[in-house]
Amino acid sequence: MARILAIDYGTKRTGIAVTDPLQLIAQGLTTVETKQLEKWLADYFQREEVETIVLGKPLQMDGSPSETWRFVEPLSRRLKAAYPDKEVVFYDERFTSVLAHRAMIDGGMKRSARRDKAVVDKIAATIILEDYLQYRR
Repeated sequence: MARILAIDYGTKRTGIAVTDPLQLIAQGLTTVETKQLEKWLADYFQREEVETIVLGKPLQMDGSPSETWRFVEPLSRRLKAAYPDKEVVFYDERFTSVLAHRAMIDGGMKRSARRDKAVVDKIAATIILEDYLQYRR
């Protein structure tokens, strides 16, 4: 089997999480500067087999697209065109940053470490991926 990769897109940084090859466990992989994201993905896809890309879908509380959607939707089109062998799906990302902060607190992370937005983004991507895996089951 191939991995599933999740993206928590941000205008400055993007969190990335990935499953193991058996698609059982989600783990935070890295945070990438958003302007380097597509190059990073190309390099990663050369090294690792990925069958599905899960993009966090930025929604407002009422379900309408948030401001970030105007960046995420074109990214999905570019990914579909560049990687026709990979499924590109959206998954609701509401509350993932809040849940990431809660996980950091529950995990005993110090306040100074919780201020690192790159860590928050990576954890948020992991939450998106974990939720997506549960949804698929």
